[in-house]
Amino acid sequence: MTDPKLALSTRAVHVPAADPVGGRPLSVPIYQTSVFAHDDAKTITDALNDPRGDFAYSRLGNPTVRALEHAMAELEGAAGAVATASGMGAIAVALGAQLRAGSHLVVQRSIYGGTTGLLDDLVARWGLSTTEVDGDDPAALRAALRPNTVAVYLETISNPMTVVADLPAMCAVAREAGVLTVVDSTFASPMVCRPLELGADIVVHSATKYLSGHSDVTGGITAYADEKHFRAGWAYAATTGVTPDPFATWLIIRGLQTLGLRMRQANSNAVALAETLAAHPAVDRVHHPSRPDHPQHELARRILDGYGAMLSFDLAAGEHAARAFTASVRLIQQAASLGGVETLTVHPSSTSHRSFSDEALAAAGISRGTVRLSVGIEDPADLVADLTQALEQC
Repeated sequence: MTDPKLALSTRAVHVPAADPVGGRPLSVPIYQTSVFAHDDAKTITDALNDPRGDFAYSRLGNPTVRALEHAMAELEGAAGAVATASGMGAIAVALGAQLRAGSHLVVQRSIYGGTTGLLDDLVARWGLSTTEVDGDDPAALRAALRPNTVAVYLETISNPMTVVADLPAMCAVAREAGVLTVVDSTFASPMVCRPLELGADIVVHSATKYLSGHSDVTGGITAYADEKHFRAGWAYAATTGVTPDPFATWLIIRGLQTLGLRMRQANSNAVALAETLAAHPAVDRVHHPSRPDHPQHELARRILDGYGAMLSFDLAAGEHAARAFTASVRLIQQAASLGGVETLTVHPSSTSHRSFSDEALAAAGISRGTVRLSVGIEDPADLVADLTQALEQC
């Protein structure tokens, strides 16, 4: 209780926070505060320097944010995790804390266009160099390594062509050379793959996607296999200010609680849609790890818990047909994102990979007739019906 002798205007400023007594909150509370008060300066100093210490300033640590970080560290089997305000923020933290001017990166061929854009910017600004290799070719990785190679960057399931990286083999080559492996596992989520268990050093997620799962928040997560890299990532995130606000984090936590249920249904739906697409004459090829003709089908069976809910397909009639399809869906919606409860479609060459030349698209395996689907949790019969009527327009 504030001192009743104080002026009303002063008492209005100093509203006391209730202590969490009398029961344990079942939901993680939202600590919507930017700063925390303490009774001595040393406690504040320690909090400003320790990612596991008390709280002083929410850019460096917040109880709601830390709850998400702890949850993701447990799901990934990590020493620690750092939450960020977006998936690109997570990638920037994972790489930025490790790179120096003149560093060399080995990058999986055919990855998210936003990551490619970030790497192009870093190459121009920092004098970095990159070498592309296939994500399932450890011999090519070994040949690409240089004395100044800092990291290998892979995607568990690539965007948009669903290439499955051979994480055990690629991570083993990198580790033998003393090089870090960074894996974007957004398309998989921890329910489908846990890269740290397969030898990776750092795993990143766009929490905007499957982790939150409801298309209502942006966020990211970077999880680390060891304490040293975790602390370096936390310091880089705090310094650059890419950490998230408590309310956004709370939304991600709420979504995380249904991740297992959502991924199970979405994975099952994706297999059904892949079968429908493969049987349709308008479709030239379906890209989903569940398909026996997928290049990494056997690898996916070995290292994934399911095949993921992302798929793409090539329409035989090319770009015109792809645009006709995306314009003709009714239940499925056009949107440049993924991982929500609703099924979404997008035309990669004009959206996520719009900056790619024809040569770069071809190198990534993307055609102008490629369409991407993020499969949601709707009734599969409704999705098949919408898919079929849209394909008739192609």
